[in-house]
Amino acid sequence: MKKHLNTLYVTTQNAYLHKEGQSVVVKVEKETRLRIPVHTLDGIVCFGAISMSPFLMHHCAESNVAVSFLSQYGKFLARIQGPVSGNVLLRREQYRVADRPEATAAIASNMLIGKLANARAVLRRAQRDHGENPSLKTAESRLSQYLRRLETPMPIDELRGNEGEAAASYFSAFPQLVTAKDEAFAFSGRNRRPPTDPVNALLSFAYTLLVHDCRSALEGVGLDPCVGYLHTDRPGRPSLALDLMEEFRAFLADRLVLSLINRKQIQPKDFNDSAGGAVSMSDSARKTLLATWQKRKQEEITHPYLGEKCKVGLVPHLQAQLLARHLRGDLEAYPPFIWK
Repeated sequence: MKKHLNTLYVTTQNAYLHKEGQSVVVKVEKETRLRIPVHTLDGIVCFGAISMSPFLMHHCAESNVAVSFLSQYGKFLARIQGPVSGNVLLRREQYRVADRPEATAAIASNMLIGKLANARAVLRRAQRDHGENPSLKTAESRLSQYLRRLETPMPIDELRGNEGEAAASYFSAFPQLVTAKDEAFAFSGRNRRPPTDPVNALLSFAYTLLVHDCRSALEGVGLDPCVGYLHTDRPGRPSLALDLMEEFRAFLADRLVLSLINRKQIQPKDFNDSAGGAVSMSDSARKTLLATWQKRKQEEITHPYLGEKCKVGLVPHLQAQLLARHLRGDLEAYPPFIWK
């Protein structure tokens, strides 16, 4: 089984990364802040004004360590990736399936089953921990209805419509999941580009990390992250990575954000109002989220389909492997990740 490796997140502005021997060295104002062996990493993510030596870029490419550059607030800018693993036959089959409406809808439907089942599990766990809540109960019931609809095959456009309605039902109950009673964390609905409140700022940042991990997982098994099934193709958009991450939004990203708020690990003072009504996270808030994200990925669960114990950070890779096996014809259907 693939070994879970760490991702190095660099957020300190004007940091410089370079290679010394077989290690990545991070310097700030010529002072060494971190030294870490390359073989312990599966990726490096740089936020904002971070520079890197060409020698380190070459070494990362040769070592299969992807390097991503994002804006200081998490907008994807660029990615450096060495030779892609896998064979061309797998990608050719991925493209063929994308051109077959029924096959596309079957994969997208199973991914949506994973997404809605995991969102419903988050609502159920909240009621188990904090008592039944009418809003949560209503949203749970609606998600159950949408899941029953998915038992019957439907065209891809209809699937996308159901996904939108189900997401609206889930987020309508999201305020009830925020137990930290502070007006700063009031939530009136999902918004982005840019987020206009602290909760959405946290969600957007967590989703950025999640899509990065899903993209790496897909590339790791030889799939093209830009040709998806649920999300339509669009230049520059990693549609298949967005497809895959749907199964992990509630289970990983949403639960982490709620934990940070409810445990008061992140405070209202950790956010700044920007021009045009945008809300951004402070450096300390980003570092807290990133540290918690890394810790969460180290936790162990039992994979619901494989029945094996694995670290949470490996689950996207395992799902990418299962998707590849389905596309090769080794599995009759793609088995989604359903949190139990």
